[in-house]
Amino acid sequence: MNTAGTIDRPLTHDPKKQAPMKPSTHDIAGTAPEDFTTSDAKDSRQNRTREMQLIPEALARAHMHDRLHEAEQERRALRLATARRMQRRAERASMRACFMRSWMP
Repeated sequence: MNTAGTIDRPLTHDPKKQAPMKPSTHDIAGTAPEDFTTSDAKDSRQNRTREMQLIPEALARAHMHDRLHEAEQERRALRLATARRMQRRAERASMRACFMRSWMP
């Protein structure tokens, strides 16, 4: 995929000049490339807008992932608490049964 620039690293900071500027070894520093076109600038801004429109979706997806992970942890904790409660109940029933057997002739 050939993109003109990214949100984090735009090719230029001037939004009107968002054209692909690929430095080469034979260019003099500070000169603009000859193939400057405004359609490239428009495409670059459109890519940025599209990417920025997808940010809330990515945040929502990450938030839902975190919420599902938290819910799963809560379910595990609830199952563990229930299992421990049932184990204590079974131990008490076992102790009562042993106590009752010791009193019977």
